[in-house]
Amino acid sequence: MRSPMFQSLRGRFILAYLMVMSAIFGLSAAVIYSFFSHHLHEQLNKELLNLAQTAGPSLKLVKNSGAAGLKPHWSDNLPWHHAIKREEGIEWFNAEGKLLAKHGTIFSTLPLAKYSFPVNLEVYSSVQSQDNNRGKPTIEPLQRKLHREQGPPVIEQQGQIRALTVAVYTNNPKKQTLQLEGYIRVSESTKEVDSILAQFQFGLGMGGIIFLMVSSFSGVYLSWIGLEPIQQSFVRLKQFSADASHELRNPLTAIATTIELMQSHPEQLDASSTKKLAIISSATDRLSRLVEDLLFLIRSDATVAHVELAGSVVFLDKLLRGLVEQFQLQAQNREIDFQVHLGAGISVKGDAHQLSRLFSNLLENAIKYTDNGGRVSLWLEKQNRFAVVRIEDTGIGIPQEYLPFVFQRFWRSDKAESQQKDGLGLGLAIAQTIAHKHQGEIKVTSQVGVGSSFQVYLPLAYSPTTLVG
Repeated sequence: MRSPMFQSLRGRFILAYLMVMSAIFGLSAAVIYSFFSHHLHEQLNKELLNLAQTAGPSLKLVKNSGAAGLKPHWSDNLPWHHAIKREEGIEWFNAEGKLLAKHGTIFSTLPLAKYSFPVNLEVYSSVQSQDNNRGKPTIEPLQRKLHREQGPPVIEQQGQIRALTVAVYTNNPKKQTLQLEGYIRVSESTKEVDSILAQFQFGLGMGGIIFLMVSSFSGVYLSWIGLEPIQQSFVRLKQFSADASHELRNPLTAIATTIELMQSHPEQLDASSTKKLAIISSATDRLSRLVEDLLFLIRSDATVAHVELAGSVVFLDKLLRGLVEQFQLQAQNREIDFQVHLGAGISVKGDAHQLSRLFSNLLENAIKYTDNGGRVSLWLEKQNRFAVVRIEDTGIGIPQEYLPFVFQRFWRSDKAESQQKDGLGLGLAIAQTIAHKHQGEIKVTSQVGVGSSFQVYLPLAYSPTTLVG
């Protein structure tokens, strides 16, 4: 038999495994795609820069002869003609940014970027400077100097057209400076690069699907291998606990019956024996309650997670009034102010016996851990789609660091243990189990020395006989 708890655990394990593997694959795919895309665009930028530098020397020809002057010199003086591709274009501009000529099929319509990568027509024209150490002339390329001052080439993207602009300079021998001649802008379609990237994305997507499928099968397999021995051990332990609890019931019942019989004839017992019987009776009652609580938790773990919604309608105001009558005398004996505020006509669907046990455990704790003369308040109201039962006390309170553990089985705070020695540490665990089975939740707030507040949220039962807001 598959335990609902382990089925849920296996599902969470597989989900967590898939999330981790998806994150690893997604991050790896993003890095690979980014690197590949950057590499392709860098290659495209290098091609454009080489084409622009190759077309640089032709700027003088265009300025002197216009666009018509280019054609007679294709074979000898136009090296860019052999480098230009079908979906590329070259534009020549003067120093003022006016278009002089263009050639090719792809052109950008963006305004000319005038602050651009410098291209020296003489490539390494330079100024001479004196080396102070050796007294020999050294050469400093002016192109490199301009490059440092003006930065990299201007690259612009317009739709599926990428454009690169360079500034063309010539040497001024008299002033030993570079003179701006104009600009060259080359453009190229990015359709091919985009197509390659789209195919690469598709490949990564298909690889991701295959990866997730393989990861899913491996996750199921790993969860089965990893959790199956644990589940088997848990089932054996649970069965042992159930069998042991059942076996303990009979001798405990026999002991309790014998004690009751002996206590019914006090004249046959001396004072010492009466006191010992009382101690044995108290211990027997405590052990019996422990057995019953363990059996309840074991049965709860073995059943479905929630009570069927088709369960009977339980009117909480009536159920709580019955519990108030049970605890009223206990509160009066300790001079505890027991305040009750119950809204009428509030109902939920579920098991009345289990719900009674839930609120009994909370009320018992509230009265138990409240000092004499304190106050315990019981509220019943509606909030949206929920019935809310709030139990507040002015007891010892729970430290904030202990609040996450209050619903754990057999857990008790140090103050609780010192104040109440007969507690088992199962009451709140049972209360939470019952609330979860009714698709509800228990929230707790507390402050040491001030008191605690437990709020139980249960879905309202929407029926013709129920008054809901």
